[in-house]
Amino acid sequence: QLQASGGGLVQAEGSLRLSCAASGRNLHSVGWFRQAPGKEREFVAFLRWRGYITDYSNSVKGRFTISGDTTKKTVYLQMDSLRPEDTAVYYCAATAREFGLTTATSYPYWGQGTQVTVSS
Repeated sequence: QLQASGGGLVQAEGSLRLSCAASGRNLHSVGWFRQAPGKEREFVAFLRWRGYITDYSNSVKGRFTISGDTTKKTVYLQMDSLRPEDTAVYYCAATAREFGLTTATSYPYWGQGTQVTVSS
């Protein structure tokens, strides 16, 4: 079960932090995806617990940071220097897989999504 939270309305260049509480066994990786109106869902970032491996899409690299707290089973997405084009519904997803983590189909478990709106 996944619970995403932390979305909201922010001005350009502002910051938000999303949280994803992931309960369940054998969840080896957690990813964040987003979907803007009229667009396909796209990869944002992932965290693989083993080795604490992270990766980002080129569009957010250097502005977003994914991190995790194993004791709380929670993954965070710190979003800085937000732009209007970051406006989307953000979803967290979890999987037992450790590879192919930039692809939405690698994740069988999804949270409900949280809206992020960045005004110019």
